[in-house]
Amino acid sequence: MSIDRLRDEILLATLPNVVFDGWSLQALRDGTEMAGHQPSALTRAFPGGVPEAIEHFADWTDRETLNRLDTPSFEAMKVREKIALAVRTHFEVLAPYREAKRRQISYLAMPQNFGLGLKLLHRTVDSMWFAAGDTSTDHNHYTKRALLAAVVSSATFYWLDDQSEDHAETWAFIDRRLADVMSVGKATASLGKVGSVLSFLPNPLRFARQIRRRATEPKPAAATEHMAENI
Repeated sequence: MSIDRLRDEILLATLPNVVFDGWSLQALRDGTEMAGHQPSALTRAFPGGVPEAIEHFADWTDRETLNRLDTPSFEAMKVREKIALAVRTHFEVLAPYREAKRRQISYLAMPQNFGLGLKLLHRTVDSMWFAAGDTSTDHNHYTKRALLAAVVSSATFYWLDDQSEDHAETWAFIDRRLADVMSVGKATASLGKVGSVLSFLPNPLRFARQIRRRATEPKPAAATEHMAENI
């Protein structure tokens, strides 16, 4: 068995356990057993322990998102439509594992893990732009990813608390945020305009504080309404 397949099997068997045990070695041990592997397989799959498993969860999500986007109809779309569908598909892939994603965010919000969280977020938005056909290598490359990272970050909060049917409110939220920044084609045309766009997008430090607060406090009523909108 390839190492990637082994990791995927252990990960997918572990995700239900994360709801009860968090992202912990115990959850991984139980997942390894549930996947039908010997305990030693866990060390082979994730020698780095929990952080490596969390990183693989993000990698698996990105791969599954790209697999679902690999269709002729996607290729025929305009860039803005591709990005919108990529973001929506990202959350559709995560839908069965929403609580595991919530626990992942709480883990990554800890100061010692924040750098890993930023790296995983960059990989996610980079894969979306790659799928959309972006080949820029100048400052536009980085600006586009910063803009989309802001959208995905705030949309993640919104999605985690969204109780609407078929997540309709999340999709509408994503459309509103993309309408603000996609202007990406226009916004990246001049650094001055980029600065004005970035000025009202989510602040990374404020975002991290929100994650930590949300991880420890009871969810307030109407959290979906005011929390993600104001990050």
